[in-house]
Amino acid sequence: MNAAQIHPTALIEAGVKIGAGSAVWDNVHVRRDAQIGRGCIVGEKTYIASGVVIGDRCKVNANVYVCAGVQLGDGVMVAAHTVFTNDLLPRATDPDIAALRPSEPGSNMLRTVVSRGVTIGANCTVGPGVTLGEWCMIGMGSVVTRDVAAHTLVAGNPARPVGVVCKCGAVLARVDSDGALPRGPHVCSCGLRVE
Repeated sequence: MNAAQIHPTALIEAGVKIGAGSAVWDNVHVRRDAQIGRGCIVGEKTYIASGVVIGDRCKVNANVYVCAGVQLGDGVMVAAHTVFTNDLLPRATDPDIAALRPSEPGSNMLRTVVSRGVTIGANCTVGPGVTLGEWCMIGMGSVVTRDVAAHTLVAGNPARPVGVVCKCGAVLARVDSDGALPRGPHVCSCGLRVE
């Protein structure tokens, strides 16, 4: 695999590791000690905070904000204008408004785990401390405030389950009239089975 390609306008801080075959496009800012796996694409004007870990073969599209405490598994897609959050009690200043709070992660920071194969649609917001299960899919414009189970399609504000998805992305089942996800197994036209 070829060496990583880094656009001349990208700002890559000390200690960053970028895997072979990855491409980091214009005006991306990757903070110290972040890790980007092999064969990834990081789209223009994306911000990746200190210590973030991105797996292999991920697509992080344009204008994505990946804050500290986020971990992306292999094969994750994060569409344009997605924002991750990590602070459970966000404030700009101390209670007396005498000083700005530091920007470094503190005791209120929660970790977010995006598991293998997840797709996050454009313009989503992912709240602090959630886990997105393998191969789940987040519909565009959704606000994720709690964990999402594997192979679950969620949408809305707040995001709620609306279906079951295959690894290939096909919707295999929709919620019933009571809002419950139908039980599997579900077999996709691609031949894969989702339990």
